Amino acid sequence: MSETLMISVSGMRGHVGTDLTPELVARHAAALGAWVRLAAAGRTSGPRPSVVLGRDARTSGPMFARAAAAGLMSVGVDVIEVGVVPTPTVQLAVEHHHAGAGLILTASHNPIEWNALKFVGPDGIFLDAEAGARVRALAEEGPPRMGWDGLGEVREDGDAVARHLDAVLALPVIDVTAIRSRGFKVALDCVRGAGSVAMLPLLERLGCRVSGINLEADGRFPRPPEPVPENLGELARLVRESGADIGFAVDPDVDRLALVDEAGRAIGEDYTLAFAVRAVLRGRSNAAAPPTVVVNLSTSLVVEDAARAEGARFLRAPVGEANVARAIREAGAVIGGEGNGGVMYPALHIGRDAPLGVALILHLLATTRSTVSQQVAGSPRYTIVKAKGPRGPELRPLYDRLRQRFADAEADERDGLRLSWGDRWLHIRPSGTEPIVRLIAEAPSPAEAEALVAAGRELLH
Repeated sequence: MSETLMISVSGMRGHVGTDLTPELVARHAAALGAWVRLAAAGRTSGPRPSVVLGRDARTSGPMFARAAAAGLMSVGVDVIEVGVVPTPTVQLAVEHHHAGAGLILTASHNPIEWNALKFVGPDGIFLDAEAGARVRALAEEGPPRMGWDGLGEVREDGDAVARHLDAVLALPVIDVTAIRSRGFKVALDCVRGAGSVAMLPLLERLGCRVSGINLEADGRFPRPPEPVPENLGELARLVRESGADIGFAVDPDVDRLALVDEAGRAIGEDYTLAFAVRAVLRGRSNAAAPPTVVVNLSTSLVVEDAARAEGARFLRAPVGEANVARAIREAGAVIGGEGNGGVMYPALHIGRDAPLGVALILHLLATTRSTVSQQVAGSPRYTIVKAKGPRGPELRPLYDRLRQRFADAEADERDGLRLSWGDRWLHIRPSGTEPIVRLIAEAPSPAEAEALVAAGRELLH
């Protein structure tokens, strides 16, 4: 197996044509379908089990979609094709169709040469470790194929995006009338991924005037596709030149949302979730019990501050959407997500959802009559520093050295090692998407955050 084929709990990703081939995609799609058939084996009647198939706009998507559909049909499950859509649209479609699973062809924020398979369970949440291991085992064993009289069929669902947007705008927490009355001017960067198919109609329905770049859904990313501040210079210029109230940027599969303020400053993805938390929690002070917010271990303190300011209980889970989703469900949280711009609101569905994030943030700005920069100014300031290092065969010695170096810190080893103090933290963990170690630190000043990362780098070797 190639060293760049990354296997995770809920799928795999690799370089197109070397690690990730149509044969591999077809085999693992067939394995997912076989897993669905096994889960449905107890049913004595009812329709044939189905899997929802969607993708982002990458150039390899059409090829892999055909391979995946063939693999699914070969094991006797029907394929519901939704086409080029946001990842959360597929998750909602799985629930809508009562499908046995979903398969999303997207490498999310990875560079253009990558693609991936992401497996979604019947609950619309990415597969957990146990289910993912069963699917991989079926792929390795060779999934049982059907004969001529047992093959699955393909049908198209062209309404998945419209249903998704209808559900967002029907949420009681979102005051569509207030948003429309503001007449927001919005700058939008979809990085030529799947974003425009949902973002443009959403913003139009919210009465926004949109200036856009990179709206073509052809997968030819004009810049590194991750929506981090250093990649959003063109959007920042568009905000300034168009006089926009806010700039929105999404990643290729539209589950992450980043913001640029009205002065053209990219403010960092963690504010996306902090603002969404404010939007949901405002006015809940009369609730019978404190609301719960769940985020991952690498999420900024600005989100924790936003939650605690509204009297919420605040919990952290290991990194990864599936981990956060299950923690949200177990804790009965009202909102959660990840600090990379992923907003998860269980009243809609338990998955990262950029269109949802847009609606919540515009609701916050409209109902508080505020600007993005004013919302930022209302938060304590921190600096996050992120770095990468080579991953060795064993990280335990590094964790032990760090715990000795920072004996006064609170340590959490559920996902790598997170060391925390009241106003700062350091998190070191192996990446699930690249063969590297990630070092992330946050502190009140850049120098303090850099010092924590430097200590991690020093002990890494």
